[in-house]
Amino acid sequence: MARRLRARWALPGVAVVLAAAGYFVWQYYSVRESTDDAQVDAHITPISARVGGTVVTVNVAENQYVNADTVLVRLDPRDYEVALQRAQADVAAARSTALAAQTGVPITSIATASRLATAQANVQAARAALAAAQKEVNVAAAQLSSAQARLREAQAKNVWAQGDLGRMKQLIAKDEISRQQYDAALAAADQARAAVDSAQAAVAQAEQGVPVAESHVAQARAALAQAQAGVEAAQTAPQEIAVTRAQFSSAEARVRQFQASLAQAQLNLEYTTVKAPVSGIVSKKSVEPGQIVQPGQPLLAIVPLDDIWVTANFKETQLNRMRPGQPALIAVDAYGGRNYNGRVESIAAATGARFSLLPPENASGNYVKVVQRVPVKILLEKGQYPQRLLRPGMSVNVTVITR
Repeated sequence: MARRLRARWALPGVAVVLAAAGYFVWQYYSVRESTDDAQVDAHITPISARVGGTVVTVNVAENQYVNADTVLVRLDPRDYEVALQRAQADVAAARSTALAAQTGVPITSIATASRLATAQANVQAARAALAAAQKEVNVAAAQLSSAQARLREAQAKNVWAQGDLGRMKQLIAKDEISRQQYDAALAAADQARAAVDSAQAAVAQAEQGVPVAESHVAQARAALAQAQAGVEAAQTAPQEIAVTRAQFSSAEARVRQFQASLAQAQLNLEYTTVKAPVSGIVSKKSVEPGQIVQPGQPLLAIVPLDDIWVTANFKETQLNRMRPGQPALIAVDAYGGRNYNGRVESIAAATGARFSLLPPENASGNYVKVVQRVPVKILLEKGQYPQRLLRPGMSVNVTVITR
């Protein structure tokens, strides 16, 4: 009887304990969202050949840890060294051409200015010569006119003297005048005739001077026209300077072009030495010495184990209270469920199915509702994996504490 009474009193106590335990269990799991659809992720850096060539040395092995800037592979650099030397020679030649063109700009400016000044001086000299020649023509014409006037005067005097001599001959035949008077008339007639001859010679000489002076005028006019043409030719100086400057600009452009080729040749030579861009583990090595590689051909990959995170694919129904910054517990299957601490870094912008190769097409009429999963990025707290035990692709269980 007493035993029954104690059992009767014990039942309510057990019920209270079970209710309290259930409450605490509910409280514990209600703020936790878990999934086993999660794996370790990391950046995988592919290493490819930037240039083609024959592999000379391979300095790393599969699964070897390398530091950043470690030389991984060397290609035969001889072809690229020759190309670099040729590019350097092209740059030197282009610089010489540009320097010559640059020097030609002031030389052309000075030469054209001097040529214009000389041409203008020649025009002035030709005009002065033309004026002198025209003056010479005027003088020659005046001399001819004066000689012709003197000739007419001498001819008139000669006619008068010859007439007097004829009368004197008649008179001396009759002895009406003296012999002295007759001799004087004869001498005057001879003098008048000589004066006519002299005047005629002067007229002939003056007539020869006029065409000579006119030829001088023609020569002066031709020289003036030639000097004016020289001025017009010299006035093209701005165009000549522009052409010289354009040649200099073209030479400078060629210098820049060859400098770009030189920079590319230097880069190609540097690319024959393949270095590690990051520190990590060498994986997927497919390069061997003596192999001929092409630009862009994959050689190996480097997995940096210092930057590790977890991608957990939670059901869409588990994201109601999940926010960035919330703590997370990570259990790694490979190490007997070893736990790591982390925090939610971000939630993907779309479900995993949306980024798949063949996303579902729900408008086809055969729609079946499937709970979608959304990738959640979880960062591990620093200092928890100094031995770098985690590897990308490892399966883990993730529990996010949402409150």
